Amino acid sequence: MLRVVTLDSPTSYYRGPHRTQGLEFDLASRFAKQLGMGLYMYPVASVSAMQAALASGKADIAAAQITADAAWRAVGVPAVVYDHIPQIVVYRRGTPRPKDTIQIESARLSVRADSPQEHLLERLKHTVAPDLTWIETAPRAADPVQDVEDGEAQYAIVDARQFSFSRHLYPDVAKGFSLGADRPVQWVVRRGAPRLYAEVNRFFLGLDQSGELAKLVAENSGNSHHFGYAQSRRFEQLVASRLPRYRDLFEQAAAQTGLDWRLLAAIAYQESHWDPTALSPTGASGLMMLTPSTAESLGLKDPTDPRANIMAGAKYFLKVFNEIPRHIPEPDRTWFAVAAYNVGFGHVEDARVLAQSRGENPDSWADVQRELPLLTVPEWFVRAKSGYCEGRQPVEYVDHVQQFLKLLEWRTPTTVADQATRLPPAV
Repeated sequence: MLRVVTLDSPTSYYRGPHRTQGLEFDLASRFAKQLGMGLYMYPVASVSAMQAALASGKADIAAAQITADAAWRAVGVPAVVYDHIPQIVVYRRGTPRPKDTIQIESARLSVRADSPQEHLLERLKHTVAPDLTWIETAPRAADPVQDVEDGEAQYAIVDARQFSFSRHLYPDVAKGFSLGADRPVQWVVRRGAPRLYAEVNRFFLGLDQSGELAKLVAENSGNSHHFGYAQSRRFEQLVASRLPRYRDLFEQAAAQTGLDWRLLAAIAYQESHWDPTALSPTGASGLMMLTPSTAESLGLKDPTDPRANIMAGAKYFLKVFNEIPRHIPEPDRTWFAVAAYNVGFGHVEDARVLAQSRGENPDSWADVQRELPLLTVPEWFVRAKSGYCEGRQPVEYVDHVQQFLKLLEWRTPTTVADQATRLPPAV
């Protein structure tokens, strides 16, 4: 069993609604499979806890976007550098954009305590900017970007990759400029394991040469979906003002149906912006925007009752989900169900049949979403069992739900007390 210690972070390892996700998790999973071993990957609360796990032999590898400084070299052996991450200065929109180090030298600057960014500032202070000062945030309790958003700091220093995930949560914060050299990242292997160390280096070399490393980095970037400023701002406002009123109801509905509450909340946000009085021109109403016929079939008497509406919506989604063929793997099966929640199972099934007839994979949402818009074209919809469909609508619907779900995942990370990820041995 390969034991990998990490941090709970969107750039490394976190629990999504379908599976554990994050770049380091995907890399560790591939590496374990290449070795023919099972994977035991678990998050701890801090960098010092990671270092202690490696030093004691409880972990074979530490993987969490690490830059191996002297403290890391004291407890393990740094492997080959597999990526470089720019370090950026961010600022609040509406204020002068910083363009160089001189501008931040006398400014109120925020940085996470004992982070690579703070170490970079320490080097700058001793070399080119002796008057540089900064505010330390707690290592896990706060985000320096939040200080800029709230006006408590003029600027913050953050990883570009970390900011790609958090920027949608802080729509008033923007990138100023890159600061110094890009930060190298690597795994650190426990001492006394030369064969494992060699295998790690061989793994990353092969992954880089094949192009798979660049693909994985791109897939695990927060830049995969782009929000407009107004959309980000609206989401952030309603996460703070409306979601707290209904989160318990989403969690209760999730507990009774086995769904992820964040998925239900993402669907509800797309449907109604968490407004229990929402009403569409077609008569759909409430937080989950259920049609009158659907509400009646579920025994929902008062669509404006948030508790009843959310529970009915969860039951309806579960019904739709169970119509999707069981052999379709996750997360594709969920995306098909989200599309069916929006446009109906029949149209989704028509698109799957169309995809298969055109040589695409009917069990892949990526393939089927390309076929759905064809159901607006007479040449294709006349052959469809359920007829015409405004096929672009469910594609955009799923895309938006995915975006909102991702943001809710990052806002509600798992705790270190959660069960660690275990993968079976490769076969």
